Formats: sequence, structure tokens, C-alpha cells
Amino acid sequence: MKTYDFIALGGGSAGFNAARTAAGLGLRTAIVDGARELGGLCILRGCMPSKTLLYMAEVLHLAQQGKTFGLKIPSARADPRAMHARKKKIIADFAGYRVDALTSGKFDLIRSHARFADPHTLELTDGRKLRAKFFLIGTGSKVSVPPVSGLATTPFWTSDDVLDLDFIPKSVIVLGGGIVACELAQFLRRIGSRVTLVQRSANILRDHSADASTLVQQAFVDEGIELFAGTKLEKISGDRRGVTVTFLHDGKKVTRRAAHLFNALGREPNTAPLHLAAAGVKTRANGQILINRWQQTSAPHIYAAGDCSGPAEIVHIAIAQAELAARHAAGVKRLKPVDYSLLLNVVFTDPALATIGRLERDLDDAGVKYLRASYPFNDHGKSILMEANYGYVKVLAEPKRGRILGAEIVGRDAGELIHCFSGPLAMRATVFDLLRAPWYHPTLAEIITYPLEELADQIKK
Repeated sequence: MKTYDFIALGGGSAGFNAARTAAGLGLRTAIVDGARELGGLCILRGCMPSKTLLYMAEVLHLAQQGKTFGLKIPSARADPRAMHARKKKIIADFAGYRVDALTSGKFDLIRSHARFADPHTLELTDGRKLRAKFFLIGTGSKVSVPPVSGLATTPFWTSDDVLDLDFIPKSVIVLGGGIVACELAQFLRRIGSRVTLVQRSANILRDHSADASTLVQQAFVDEGIELFAGTKLEKISGDRRGVTVTFLHDGKKVTRRAAHLFNALGREPNTAPLHLAAAGVKTRANGQILINRWQQTSAPHIYAAGDCSGPAEIVHIAIAQAELAARHAAGVKRLKPVDYSLLLNVVFTDPALATIGRLERDLDDAGVKYLRASYPFNDHGKSILMEANYGYVKVLAEPKRGRILGAEIVGRDAGELIHCFSGPLAMRATVFDLLRAPWYHPTLAEIITYPLEELADQIKK
């Protein structure tokens, strides 16, 4: 039986970065990953393929708006096979870099699935056993199938299927209103599909503010997406001609048919096959692993990071958690836990939605006093000339000194603009600190100065 100091389960963002860090600290390290393809969710079936396709759809959308910009573009339409080929080439390059890193020899790569036999022993699907002093669980998440009548027995697409399309679907019903549902619903609409989005909560993107979700929702409707929010799914069925979804909306029964069904009702931690009970690792009812601030599970020598433990399914958070876990296992001194007060989140819809730091509801729930100011995109020079009129910048600040607590941006390039706050928040900067910085005119970033100036005036008074 082979023995290691540190074994990472899963070779995605969490597992790879934990193994890389552990090996760099001198621990005898291995990654166990039995997936058909190496690379992890982000590279193969998540961030990178989705953003590749979304950007292509954005270019198409702008071309189709040529008349608005005084341009004669007779025809602009999607070539799904060419889009699919471009995506495959780009993702193959990304995956190749990750495979090279996984097989670099800095740690062992074991191509197998594993489950715990006891707190320090893994059983592999090929019959071998491995032992380790420390473990990092980074097995990610999988598509969930909620108990909706008929869903489990009706053929449906997951995000994997949508990202791998090489044709334009005639019509699609999208179940869900989270990030994946919204990004890919807009993608499908822009390449030419008829799209109906059915969301159970009162608003799409329910984890964000009502202001943000309402604005993105209006943009979707304006682009031609049929959108129902605040629904109760009653029944789903399918036949050779397509699928039928029946739901309640505003007290009325509504039925919609489409050629295809896209289940985007969420994901759940991919932990069931690990036999965590044998290792003494406790989970929530949905399989999410319970961790402390050092990423330790209820079995202190076993750590967890990324989607399987939360609290946010975001790549840079998974990496930070994994590196912290590896350093803690190696006995590195003076470590600091991951700082979730700096949490950064981006939704790649159009308009995009981005937040950083503490949100209004977080501050309200904690009874923290704050000032807020916002400014709309449709009153800003650069965004007006770009026809990027959906959106606003909102900044939250501490009332006495003006320390920035958080920010929310909805609009063109919000995912890029939000990084104007990353350094200042980490440095505990104030509104006045940011106003001392130069802001070039005319730029989109310049819009940030307007809520800052309003907050500065409020504090001076």
C-alpha cells in the first residue's frame, strides 16, 4: 500500500492548487482523479467554454445592431458548427496546459476514482489502496434534479449539453434563474433559439439585489426571452415532438411547449460516492461538507475546498481555500483564513452583474449603518455612445470615515469594472482615497467617480 503525506481528491481548481502548494512545501503528494477528461469543471464544462460562447454571441448581437451605430451589415447570423469548433480548440488548449501541469512530476497523478475505507485509507476503483496523513476533498459539484413531477423521467439538457451544441435549437424551455440559467438562456436567444425561462423565485438571480435582478430581467425581456418568475412547477412531460412544462404563475395555470428542455435548477456537492461516513466527515443534508475557517472537516486531518464545501462556487475562492488547506496541513505559521468580506462575484449576462464586499442585505442583517450612492449608465457619456444604457454603479460606505464596504455594478463590462474596488477594499480604503486617484475621460470606469463624489458630500455634511 502506497503512503503519502497529502492526497487531493479531484484534479480541478481546488485539488490541483492544493497539490501544487503541498508539493511545493515538501509534502509527498498525490492527486486522485478518475474523470474521463482531466482539467476540472471550470476548464472543461464551466467558466471557460461558457464565456467563450457568450463572447461569440455578444459579437453576433452587436453585429445585428449595426443599424443603431450607423453601419450597414446586411446579415449576421450564427454558424453553430464553426462556433463549436472554435470553442473546442480553445478549451483543448486550456485543458492541455492543465494536463501538462498535472503530469509534471511534481506530484503523483493517480487516474482512478476513490472512496474512504477509514479515516486515513482510500480504496480505488482499480482495487488498490492508498494511505495519507492529510487529505483535501475537491470533488466539485454535479447537476441536481429536484423532485419536480416528471422531471426525472423527461429527457433534458444540462449545462454540459448546451455548451456542446453544434446546432441552433428551434426552441428551449430553461428551468431556473440562477447564473448558469441566465447566462445560457441569453446565449441561446442570441444565436437564434426561441427561449422561455421559468424561474421559481420572485426574481431571477435571487442571490443578488432586487435592483440588479430586475434590471437584468428587463433586458432579457427586451431581447425577446419569454420570462416567468415567481412560479410553481407542477408537471413536466416529453414525447418525440418535444417537452411540455406546466406551472402556476400569478395564480393561473400556464403551459409551454418547446423542442428541448434545459434543466438549470442548480448543482449539488459531488460527495456521495466518497463514503465520507467511514472517514468521520460530516455533511449537510445536500452533501455539502462542513468545514472550519482552516478548511478542516469534522475529521481534522481531512480538508475540503471548492464547490463541495462552499460557501461560494467561485474559482478564485476554491484556489484560496485549497492553498490555505495545504499550508495548514504543512504546519505553516501565521496563516489567515479566507476573507469572505472581500467576496467578488460576476454574472456574465448582458448587462453583466458584479458585486464585491458586503451587500446591502448583509449590512442590514448585521445592523451595520452605511451610506449608499448610485449612478445610472444611461446618464454617462461613454456608456451612452456605446448604447450600453442598462445599468448602474452602486457604492456602500461607512458613514463616519467613508471606508468602502462594498459595491455593485450592473452594466457593460461590469465584471471588469468591479476590479476597480478590489485593491481599495483589501486595503480598507475610503471614498476619499479613491477620489484622489486619476480617472480618465471618457471611459466607462469614470462612472465610478459619481457615486463616490455623492458619498463624499454626504460624509462632509
